[in-house]
Amino acid sequence: MNFNTNFNDIAENYLFAEVADRVAAYTKAHPDKKILKLGIGDVTLPLAPEVIKALHSAVDDMSNAATFKGYGPYEGYDFLRKNIADYYKLNGVDLELSEIFVSDGAKSDLGNILDIFSKDNKVLVPDPVYPVYVDTNLMAGRKVAFMDATAENGFLPMPDKKTDADIIYLCSPNNPTGAAYTKAQLKEWVDYANKRGAVILYDAAYECFISDDNLARSIFQIEGAKTCAIEFCSFSKTAGFTGTRCGYTVIPHGLNKDGLFANKLWFRRQATKFNGVPYIVQKGAAAVFTEQGRKEILQNIAYYKRNAKIIAECMDRLNIWYTGGTNSPYIWLKCPNGMKSWEFFDFLLNEAQVVGTPGAGFGKNGEGFFRLTAFGSEEVTKQAVERIEKLLKN
Repeated sequence: MNFNTNFNDIAENYLFAEVADRVAAYTKAHPDKKILKLGIGDVTLPLAPEVIKALHSAVDDMSNAATFKGYGPYEGYDFLRKNIADYYKLNGVDLELSEIFVSDGAKSDLGNILDIFSKDNKVLVPDPVYPVYVDTNLMAGRKVAFMDATAENGFLPMPDKKTDADIIYLCSPNNPTGAAYTKAQLKEWVDYANKRGAVILYDAAYECFISDDNLARSIFQIEGAKTCAIEFCSFSKTAGFTGTRCGYTVIPHGLNKDGLFANKLWFRRQATKFNGVPYIVQKGAAAVFTEQGRKEILQNIAYYKRNAKIIAECMDRLNIWYTGGTNSPYIWLKCPNGMKSWEFFDFLLNEAQVVGTPGAGFGKNGEGFFRLTAFGSEEVTKQAVERIEKLLKN
């Protein structure tokens, strides 16, 4: 027996596990202190009423022999995929149902998609970056190159003459920085990928927070993207499915090389390793895209955007530089007084009992920055902001 030694190349402790460990240690030492968490991007609002209604109906279906469902289609039920396709049409994107694959979340697919690519591909990710992009490639034995995302380029790196990549990870609006690519910027990436014969793995988990028409809700709004991109989406942040688990990945039929089609390869992979998302969950997800469902979901998103505004306005009053907070649930701020990321984490935890996420955990360019999330309750957000402002004004 031999283990996969590539695990030696990744951090022993996942970023958010380290955050949790430090918070747990502080709580044990100070059980009387109330901690306010603006760290992990988990939602706090309950599922929308229309979704709950659909879930209950699906449970009833499972109790009746005439409507009971066993194994479902590997790629998801048509009723959900049709609703997803109709949602894309609202943004001017036409998809075939066979281009949509329902999964248990974008995080899973972002790692699993690597099964269809050879190990000799050159992988390029932005720094700072969502850790899953890097760790899953290192686990598979690939080498990863980084492109610098900095305050100077608005944390939105662009291709240049030195760019050399076969697999490119882009996330917009970005986690952790909250920065979002314009349609013109994405066109440059699409043109590069098509010229190079590369693929863009596009994480659109936060597209529902975009309100600026200059920004893309989907990379497939960009001409040429269907021959060079795969898009990953999630119901977690759109509809609060973090505990319900559902997402979807779009793989166009036009993405191919040397007679191999990414869509067919992914279907084969899923048929081998995945038995699909539960029927009950897919019925709940389908309700997200109904007229009433969209109305309720938009109310939830507006709630989180108000929280983001509360945090952003606090940063403005404190004259702290930041990105995000407008078309994103994240506020990415520069640590005050030249503090390092983990130093500021401990400072906030110990002096104000507020938890955020250290930017250094997302890469070397994240050092000196800090992420706050708008996914807390309004009450917690306001209390946390008051504590932060009181602490940093002194």
